[in-house]
Amino acid sequence: MPRFDRRRFLLAWLRAPLRIASITPSGPRLAHLMTKEISALTGPVLELGPGTGVFTAALLERGIAERDLTLVEYERDFATLLQGRFPDARVLRLDVRQIWKTALSGSFFGGVVSGLPLLAMRPNDVRALLEGCFSNLRPYGAFYQFTYGPKCPVPVEILDSLGLVATRIGWTLRNLPPAAVYRISRRYQPMILIEQRRA
Repeated sequence: MPRFDRRRFLLAWLRAPLRIASITPSGPRLAHLMTKEISALTGPVLELGPGTGVFTAALLERGIAERDLTLVEYERDFATLLQGRFPDARVLRLDVRQIWKTALSGSFFGGVVSGLPLLAMRPNDVRALLEGCFSNLRPYGAFYQFTYGPKCPVPVEILDSLGLVATRIGWTLRNLPPAAVYRISRRYQPMILIEQRRA
């Protein structure tokens, strides 16, 4: 990881600790966990809060074409950095609370990778974010979220109200700080699609 990225992350954290939530970019082990269920077959991927692009680079290694990546980053310095590193990706400097009201309305994705500090967000904002994501996710699409906390950062009440379920798919001590990764998916799938998957 470039030393410059660490410095950039620390400065961003000092400016907005609740929005950044960590003093250093995620490590390669966490990036592996966040993207391990994603492949070239997933289709377009939406990444929320990509920061310096650690997960973005891992998505490319998984076979996602750069042109199939949409990166939503609020921090100006990070957005500029991402545009330089991933010139074929779509980089949007937006507040995630506004994404489904503006540029991404009507877009459909195969998966969402989130580096957002959900624990620092208001429950209503978390609910609206997930509702928007799943309204724009393909039937088997999933939302991947990491957390430094002991459980899924999305309250059970929100998951239940949206018909979603969270499954921990891994955790690693080899990250600063240690982190767990959750897959959030629809609780019920259309039967016709289940039968197609079995065929």
